[in-house]
Amino acid sequence: MQTVDQIISPSWIFDGVSNDLLENNSIVIKGNKIIDIVPTNQLQDLYQADAVFNLDNHLLTPGLINAHTHASMSLLKGYADDCSLNDWLNQFIWPAEKKYVDESFVRDGTRLAIAEMIKSGITSFNDMYFYPEVTAEVCVEHGMRANLGLVTLDFATNYAHDPDDYLTKGLHFRDQFRGESLITTSLAPHAPYSVSDKTFEKINTYAVELDLRIHTHLHETLHEITESEEKYGASPIQRLDKLGILGPSVTAAHCVHLSSLDLEILNKNNVTVVYNPTSNLKLGSGIADLKSMMDKKLCIAVGTDGSASNNRLDILNELLIGLLVNKGVNMESEFLNAKVAFQMATLNGAKALGIEGKVGTIEKNKLADITTYDLSNVYCQPSYDPLSSLIYSGGRSLLSHVWIDGNLKLKEGELQSFDESSLLTKAKAWQDKIKTIQTS
Repeated sequence: MQTVDQIISPSWIFDGVSNDLLENNSIVIKGNKIIDIVPTNQLQDLYQADAVFNLDNHLLTPGLINAHTHASMSLLKGYADDCSLNDWLNQFIWPAEKKYVDESFVRDGTRLAIAEMIKSGITSFNDMYFYPEVTAEVCVEHGMRANLGLVTLDFATNYAHDPDDYLTKGLHFRDQFRGESLITTSLAPHAPYSVSDKTFEKINTYAVELDLRIHTHLHETLHEITESEEKYGASPIQRLDKLGILGPSVTAAHCVHLSSLDLEILNKNNVTVVYNPTSNLKLGSGIADLKSMMDKKLCIAVGTDGSASNNRLDILNELLIGLLVNKGVNMESEFLNAKVAFQMATLNGAKALGIEGKVGTIEKNKLADITTYDLSNVYCQPSYDPLSSLIYSGGRSLLSHVWIDGNLKLKEGELQSFDESSLLTKAKAWQDKIKTIQTS
């Protein structure tokens, strides 16, 4: 009999690989890896563990992956509600960032975001924001997995003066954390409307030379597309295609408005699209047509965007909204289901971050990024299909346990590495400081 570190025995497992849920099987963990998946009634002859979790009426899934967000903007949650994207950025967000964003803002905002993400079943996130070295420090401190963007713009911010300064600082951060297993990096040009051709070409050179992914905003609003057509004679997607930027290593957030030509270009280049339904709806940006993307067999992941444009870092909520809105818009109920949606939020998210060989499914030798949900709650009863019940009837309130890299981060709904009262005190202090902009 082999001694291992942990055994998790739920009623059902969604492994992201099988067509059906596994029933009455157990996950065996040694170190940070899943070393076996066995029928629970065979465990006693094979393994013994220091920690055993018998989770009747629980559904176990791969950890959710937030494939597009701006973590530290959690401190701006609710600050500028009910605005269009242009007004939201120009009149509220960028002025607030200019006045307050520094290392302290990023540190406190990231802590708040990671705590919320863990309590929402998110075990990895794809970030694009300033001072990524601070975000990385917080991730390592609390054992969170993240892909952090080397953000680049053509204009100055508190973080950097010009494109070369952004890239120099970003690459220095990358060198600092290259040995940290929880942290990966990508190049993160903010958007075609804020980054010039020259800067995009430089970023592409770095991407090729350093084998880095590119993470950018793309086709979020009609205004962005109209402006690009007037300035460049092409949509942003067509412009980036001509520059040679697009390819299988590109993760494009939003892609709300796509012409047939734009869709063909994304398909030709195997670009991964990140669907952000709540942010797009809340900012009045529109509704991305998942069916047209799925018909082209694009890899589609799911993101929350930042809390400033969403108000919650909740991937399960994104799945619910995304499923319902797209069924309604397309007047088809069959093309999206819970399994497809969960694959978008797990394996496809891992592909968006370039870590699908490590996480995204429950398989032997993959890292133990795992979530469990208690379906015994009245919300989910009766439960004929546990996965469907979780999305349509339940939500993050049913989350019971979270493991990241084999480490228990949420136990019976309680955070294991955060003092929540301290987080709330910090958040209130920032709220009191930032709200003075609204009244000045």
